[in-house]
Amino acid sequence: MEVVNAILAFLVILTVLVFVHEMGHFLVARRNGVRVEVFSIGFGKEIFGWTDKYQTRWKFSMIPLGGYVKMFGDANVASQPSGETAELSAEERAVAFHTKRLDQRFWIVVAGPLANFLFAWVILVGLFVTVGQQFTPPEVGEVMPGSAAAAAGLLPGDRILELNGVTIERFEEVQRIIRPNPEVRVEILVLRDGERIALTAVPRLSELTNNLGMTQKIGLLGISRGGVEYVRHGFAAAIWRAGGEVLFLSQATLEALGQIIVGNRSAKELGGPVRIAQMSGIFAEAGLVPTLGFMVMLSVTLGLINLFPIPMLDGGHLLFYLIEFVRGRPLGERAQEYGFRIGMALVLSLMIFVTLNDLIQLEVFDFIKRLAT
Repeated sequence: MEVVNAILAFLVILTVLVFVHEMGHFLVARRNGVRVEVFSIGFGKEIFGWTDKYQTRWKFSMIPLGGYVKMFGDANVASQPSGETAELSAEERAVAFHTKRLDQRFWIVVAGPLANFLFAWVILVGLFVTVGQQFTPPEVGEVMPGSAAAAAGLLPGDRILELNGVTIERFEEVQRIIRPNPEVRVEILVLRDGERIALTAVPRLSELTNNLGMTQKIGLLGISRGGVEYVRHGFAAAIWRAGGEVLFLSQATLEALGQIIVGNRSAKELGGPVRIAQMSGIFAEAGLVPTLGFMVMLSVTLGLINLFPIPMLDGGHLLFYLIEFVRGRPLGERAQEYGFRIGMALVLSLMIFVTLNDLIQLEVFDFIKRLAT
């Protein structure tokens, strides 16, 4: 039953996020006079759908791991040019995606990721106004003996003002800076008995096992905090703080990926559909607010990943448009074809890797082996 609930929660969450992403493409395409032929949630064979008055086919498809908007002039779901634009009539050219100006195509493509960021921002604004923003003053409660904090000279009651020159308002901000940077020197400015004191610490490398049983390498100072509070904001303040939260999540995600690429963090931390499904079930059981928080994180991640300069993704199209802007003309059809093939190989390889990674981390292969023996 838990597996079924996890799968259902995963499908609902993924469907919402994919719908938001593709709706960004759809609305801006329509705004620029492009005819949208298909709006699909999922890939493969259609399960059910309908056609609207603008002749757009809205459908749910067999494989629910993504979605696409197919515009007039696209050869496939990756929005690759059909190569037949020269044969189009004047009326058809007016509504084809690939005959639009460069700036129009740019905004149509970038609208998908922007919709994901906007969606995350809207959810956070709603949460900060109604439930409140998680807040803990950046005051040191307890210093663990033998910890990095003890070696640096931190004392209970110290209020952390800055980390590496970054102003700190909440204890959560201390964790977000320290955890991704084990064994990296950090400059700390604290307020102690009315006096500002500069300290230096090197967070200790530690392994943390989360609720999914996965081990993650993190940095620890070795300090505790007080109780967690939720501070509700007015609408204007919530707008500002939610925007800052989206920016911080984006930065933290990119930093974590960069650390994995350079080898400072393990690639085992990368999760795929299986792990996301499991996490979806856990957050769904925890309630609406945790689920919305999880959706915020996924929406920001989806927006960022789609901006990577890989053909097949939105960022790949933007890369082609940048080359077109510099050259004054688009890349040739053969070059784009090779680019899309390479992008397809990269995306499929990554999907296979993270899925295998999920199965290994969840000990699925060990379970099957035990059954066989």
